[in-house]
Amino acid sequence: MGKILAICTSPRRGTVKTAVPSAVLTPEWGIVGDAHGGNWHRQVSMLSAEKVEAFRKKVWVDYGAFGENLVVEGFDFRTLPVTSRFAIGDVVLEMTQIGKECHNDCVIKQQTGECIMPREGVFARVIAGGEIRVGDEVTLLPPPENPPLRAAVITLSDKGSRGEREDKSGPLIVKMLAAAGYKVEETLLLPDEAAALKAQLIRLADGRQVNLILTTGGTGFSPRDITPEATLAVADRNAPGIAEAMRYHSLSITPRGMLSRAASVLRGKTLIVNLPGSPKAVQENLEYILPSLEHGLRIAAGLDGECARH
Repeated sequence: MGKILAICTSPRRGTVKTAVPSAVLTPEWGIVGDAHGGNWHRQVSMLSAEKVEAFRKKVWVDYGAFGENLVVEGFDFRTLPVTSRFAIGDVVLEMTQIGKECHNDCVIKQQTGECIMPREGVFARVIAGGEIRVGDEVTLLPPPENPPLRAAVITLSDKGSRGEREDKSGPLIVKMLAAAGYKVEETLLLPDEAAALKAQLIRLADGRQVNLILTTGGTGFSPRDITPEATLAVADRNAPGIAEAMRYHSLSITPRGMLSRAASVLRGKTLIVNLPGSPKAVQENLEYILPSLEHGLRIAAGLDGECARH
């Protein structure tokens, strides 16, 4: 059980949030009147009151100084898993991301050299709307039974990122994942740049805690094909069997299957798998591995135990 100590909003982006006594929340926007709302996963930002108080021992800051919407006493949000749900009266919030990037123009960081929002702040979407007030109780709800596995899809393409080529592989992956029961949280279209890809893989695995990240493109021999190297650079553990199985299957279709450099790894509890770039190869490979992925993903998430044949 927790309690709201402050509700903070700002009418325009780039302005400091100020405390208000109450707020109305909607699934379509988030906090009505707050400029950071919208139809996305970061509708409401939250900070633990205990983290704010610890910071205040060094430098006094008003509530809202870190860009947080809700200051809540009684929860260490960072220790809770993404998808945790909270009830505040009729309102239900679902946590969607832990941490964020700190902008260079962050006033707090400029003044103190430190900002706690990137490491301690969390974000949520509104599942059920209503009105909340300072002093309201916040309850952590029990997790839902058998939640869908959560996924993200990244397309790597210089031409696609410039709008010079239609991305057909990414939408195909999304369609196949949805048909298999996955909840696709994000889709991204990036240029073939290692730094950008590594940053997004880390954010999706650590911040959004998705179960599966599928990339498409950048696995060949071109000097711009950097997907496997970026993937291996962020890995905690290797999971080579998946990439090996895809090459084995591709070789049964074309000898050029041996030219794939795709990697498959684990970062924390997130599985990252590189798929080829062409829609035809994407469908062939994903159809082959998808039936076996769910068990591995549930083991990684701690939802299933290992099994062995006797």
